[in-house]
Amino acid sequence: MKDEAKSRKSALREHLKVSILTLRLRPGADLDEAHLSDEFGLSRTPLREVFRQLAGEGYLDLRTNRSARVSEMSYTTLRDFFLAAPMVYGAILRLAALNATNAQINDLKEAQQAFKAALRSGSGEDRALANNRFHDVTGEMSGNVYLLPSFNRLLIDHARIGMTFYRPQTGEMSENLSLASQQHDAIIAAIEARDEATAAKLAEDHWNLSRDQIEMFVMPDALDVPMGVPPLSKSA
Repeated sequence: MKDEAKSRKSALREHLKVSILTLRLRPGADLDEAHLSDEFGLSRTPLREVFRQLAGEGYLDLRTNRSARVSEMSYTTLRDFFLAAPMVYGAILRLAALNATNAQINDLKEAQQAFKAALRSGSGEDRALANNRFHDVTGEMSGNVYLLPSFNRLLIDHARIGMTFYRPQTGEMSENLSLASQQHDAIIAAIEARDEATAAKLAEDHWNLSRDQIEMFVMPDALDVPMGVPPLSKSA
């Protein structure tokens, strides 16, 4: 019975993570505890154990006497994301080049093959999840207990706001996906060569590639206001 309950909790955790990363559950959405309890055959206590774990990782927000909800994506969090992501990604890849084990490098190569397969025939969700796995492995490579929680939190929002990138609507966006895959290959080569400077530079290039598409998610064409610039106030 314990193994069965553990399996159900694991299934619920994976279901919620994937649903949040792929926007099946939108930012700020309330979770239906009764529905999830019935669907996964879990009582309230193990259900909330999963919620607490996911809240600690940044997927959920817990509120007193209210249902758990998917973590928000507010102006403040998005601003912090754009400021922190390039620095954190660069540090992660620099440390990955220094600390990666041979087994982790093999894991990264397998993740890249899965990413390439998703680009060929997968959905936007498949591509986003495969890309998330690739970067998740680089985080494991870094081996830094202080940096890794911040990196994992960034990956959640990067997957969510990067869904536009993995549903290309123009020829240029499709070309960028191919370039992203090439950059992944270059990242693997830099890590395998223990070239921390090149790995850090590739992190910057990789971030710059997806930044414009991420801004499309944050600021659609219908809201044509430059990032960080408030709308003009009405004349007195």
